[in-house]
Amino acid sequence: MENREIAAVFGEMSNLLKILQEDPKWQFKAAAYDRAKRSIESFPERLEDVARDPHRRLTDIPGIGADLAAKIKELVETGKSQAHQELLAKVPRSLLDLLELQSVGPQKARLFYHRLGITTISELEAAARSHRLRELPGMSAKSEENILKAIATLKRASGRFRLDTAMETAEELSRYIRGLKGVTEVTPAGSLRRGRETVGDLDLLVTGRDLAGLPDDLVRFGGIADVLAKGEDKVSVKLSNGLQVDVRMLPPESYGAALMYFTGSKEHNVALRDRAKRRGWKLSEYGLFEGDKVIAGRTEEEVYERLGLEWIPPELRENLGEIEAAEAGRLPKLVELDDIRGDLQMHTTASDGKASVEEMAAAAKKLGYQYILITDHSKAVTIANGLDEKRARENIHRIHAARKRVKDIKIWAGAEVDILGDGRLDYPDDVLKEFDIVLASVHSRMTQPGEEMTARLLTALRNPYVRILGHPTGRQILRRDPFLFDLDAVMNAAKQLGVILELNGNPERLDLCDRHVKLARDKGLKIVISTDAHHPDHLRFMRYGVMTARRGWMEKKDVINTYPPEKLLASLRKLPA
Repeated sequence: MENREIAAVFGEMSNLLKILQEDPKWQFKAAAYDRAKRSIESFPERLEDVARDPHRRLTDIPGIGADLAAKIKELVETGKSQAHQELLAKVPRSLLDLLELQSVGPQKARLFYHRLGITTISELEAAARSHRLRELPGMSAKSEENILKAIATLKRASGRFRLDTAMETAEELSRYIRGLKGVTEVTPAGSLRRGRETVGDLDLLVTGRDLAGLPDDLVRFGGIADVLAKGEDKVSVKLSNGLQVDVRMLPPESYGAALMYFTGSKEHNVALRDRAKRRGWKLSEYGLFEGDKVIAGRTEEEVYERLGLEWIPPELRENLGEIEAAEAGRLPKLVELDDIRGDLQMHTTASDGKASVEEMAAAAKKLGYQYILITDHSKAVTIANGLDEKRARENIHRIHAARKRVKDIKIWAGAEVDILGDGRLDYPDDVLKEFDIVLASVHSRMTQPGEEMTARLLTALRNPYVRILGHPTGRQILRRDPFLFDLDAVMNAAKQLGVILELNGNPERLDLCDRHVKLARDKGLKIVISTDAHHPDHLRFMRYGVMTARRGWMEKKDVINTYPPEKLLASLRKLPA
């Protein structure tokens, strides 16, 4: 469980106490949860790691006493807090959604609920439009107007977008802007540039010569649904896909400083500003200043250099040790997309893919790859036309035949074999041994209790033919949470047994996530970045996997599909004789 998830639980518990006001000490307890939430959000390490370390104490963290430490351990071990569930059972869950509105706090939510029975934002909107809110204590016509504005703002700003949606949108809009008069450079900033798995909105920075006409030209872009603001140096629009874009026009002399500022993260920027302040300087989006004199700002590199730091890749800018590493000259040389030499998970028409072995190989060759691994599904995944033993053997022969027809790329015969509920694999060993590389994954019974899922995965890893663990946590971004299991134990077993963990680059998954990639790196594990491609076009997903690996501080040497074919095979678990 990530820190932000634990912090969110404590935040909800505070709000629920404020809404219910049943406990005589509700104010004291709510304040304690609020303090803990803030402390957890700023804590630089994973609380889960601290909770599982017998030599560490959660109570050493500011704002965490014995009671809250016990609740954190409960969340880490079970994924839930009994106290949280008990509070949730007392009011409709949707009541907490009201707190997303700028003008509504727990006290107002309590008032709306007890006086008018309001439990959802739509019910609150209806009450405001029918002027029923102004009849409540402390409410007025202006209050209703503010609430309606807050609801409209939430509707405009709500929603997160997957990394691929944001990236493709940014690239399309950037191409359009580059074609406009006077533009010399367009760079996406914000969480997109940092490679975050989801993006709330886009920041595009533009520089050039005489950009006075750019705002009028920009709003003619065909994908704009609404122009939110248009000024001399900034245009804000809502696109037809719902994504808000802020385009900022900047002079060349401050472009680097602005790019740093708008790339973020907030925590990284705060640390840099503090560093500048200690030197008697001021750092802002306009440049690095000594008094009124600009001493750096044209490029990011010169700003970092003046601050005594190496240039820090955007993916690392989360204030998680990158500044200290840059100061000491110990930043990792991050893996790059051009380092990738092959793809070790893809599907063909034999199961649920949309192309033949030859077509997938031809697409991989165009990318300059030296090898691919075909991994059609095993029989348990009936929805994906999984292969029974007979069809699996036929597919191996089909792949071997393709090897002879497609030159200049190695095509390995593999399978994505299902890990059954008890940890056994979907094929017997006499079939498994016929594959070049077996990738094992979970596709069913995803809500097993944590202990059962952990045992299931550990059992699968002990099968001597398993060489890669596919999408290890099973999550789907914005759709499905990760499995409950002991990731630390699974990683330790994978390292001991020589099993490689997959970073599934499909932007629907990005599994392992960036924090889990960093944990794997810190443990000395190697990973493989695969695309899980079901169509030749999906091979482009590799870039999202690489971005996530970079966020996890991975270098080329840490990613086995940067190796040439012979070295890659030698790096895998040795098969039984």
